[in-house]
Amino acid sequence: MVSDDAAIWDVLRSVPDPEIPVLDIVELGMVRGVETAADGAREVILTPTYTGCPATEVIRRSVEEALAAAGLGGIRVRYRLTPPWTTDWITPEAREKLRRYGIAPPRPRRSAPDRPVACPRCGATDTDTVSEFGSTPCKAAMRCRTCREPFEVFKCL
Repeated sequence: MVSDDAAIWDVLRSVPDPEIPVLDIVELGMVRGVETAADGAREVILTPTYTGCPATEVIRRSVEEALAAAGLGGIRVRYRLTPPWTTDWITPEAREKLRRYGIAPPRPRRSAPDRPVACPRCGATDTDTVSEFGSTPCKAAMRCRTCREPFEVFKCL
């Protein structure tokens, strides 16, 4: 039985999100904890970004493979859907990584819904939505009227 939670968390921080590879699953807020199950097995608890996310099984396999490669095999991955994942769980550092990567980070859920989205390239707020659907279901396509560049925004969930 693995008892070194720090080693497990280190491995989890090395697992990138398959759709946004500049972020790992910990800073994205998907890892809810490392627990001991009733049968004594160690479990990594994940909350998917949404229940229909096509990357969910890829992430599970990536976690299992990363743990096994680090000599931490035998740890189960379990999903917890309650409470549902929210973009508020994305760390401040991850939000900045998104911006530098060219994706506008999500607004805090409690912010004004009509607050303009700032362009991640030039910072201008003279932007508009091109499509509610971007390259993945969790992003929308936008364009900046100032620098004229297209970009995506991570939807507030």
